[in-house]
Amino acid sequence: MTIEATRQQLSPRQPRQPRGRGTFAPVGVLIAFVVFALLVLAALAPWLFTQHDPIASDPRNAFASPSAEHWLGTDQIGRDLFSRLVHGARYSISLGVFATLIGLVGGVILGVLAGYTRGIWDRAITRFLDVLLAFPDVLVALVTITVLGPGEWSLIWAVGLGRLPGAARLVRGEVLRIKQSGFVRAGVGIGLTQRQLVLRHIVPNSLGSVLVSSVLGVGVSIIFGASLSFLGLGSVPPTPEWGLMLSEARQYLSISPWTAIWPGIFITITVVSITVIGRWAQQRFIAKRSSL
Repeated sequence: MTIEATRQQLSPRQPRQPRGRGTFAPVGVLIAFVVFALLVLAALAPWLFTQHDPIASDPRNAFASPSAEHWLGTDQIGRDLFSRLVHGARYSISLGVFATLIGLVGGVILGVLAGYTRGIWDRAITRFLDVLLAFPDVLVALVTITVLGPGEWSLIWAVGLGRLPGAARLVRGEVLRIKQSGFVRAGVGIGLTQRQLVLRHIVPNSLGSVLVSSVLGVGVSIIFGASLSFLGLGSVPPTPEWGLMLSEARQYLSISPWTAIWPGIFITITVVSITVIGRWAQQRFIAKRSSL
């Protein structure tokens, strides 16, 4: 028996993982990255794409068809639709990102506290999360917006609170798993304090799956925020927010359908690109964890 044959026996070739549903080709992921990068650029520097004021109205030019001056036409009071869509990227993307961050930070704090301390803290936090999950997200958002008043930040907090229970449960599960690992027991053995264990080992090692899940959560937050604005619970006029634009355009569908179609397309493109990126990151993370 040769040395090479022995190596092959000791290190058998891993079976090929079949491509299942939900697997995205690299080209699709690349396209998603490019689309999302353009949307982020539009959110940060809208003047690179359009020179029209998104809130400047011209009633004499209402419901104008797409033209060289107004690429996607105008809305019911003559505002440039393309300009409003470009500027709306800032509101929708910032809503998704900040709402997800609120849920992530709150979830990490509650999840680590519950999973590491156990006992009464674990029971109290778990019951609190169960209470939040018992109510529909729309009801939680309605109460939050009623207390804080209408506006962008009220909408962000309303959506963020809806993301908190899921993030906290995920972090708690990761902390419980990591507490049983060898490196944590070794840290206890060499005399590390609880603070050192939590900040240096438990929190960093529990963030991987939570961060991957949060990427997908950005898309969910954008849809939920747009839905609340569509129902009149989020942004207020004349904010160029996509959900609010859909709400304002629904009564003019027979006159000017493009005023509703384009905001819907932008929401769809944004959420699909984020979902593709999130699913790709999730698969990479799972593959990396299974190889350890």
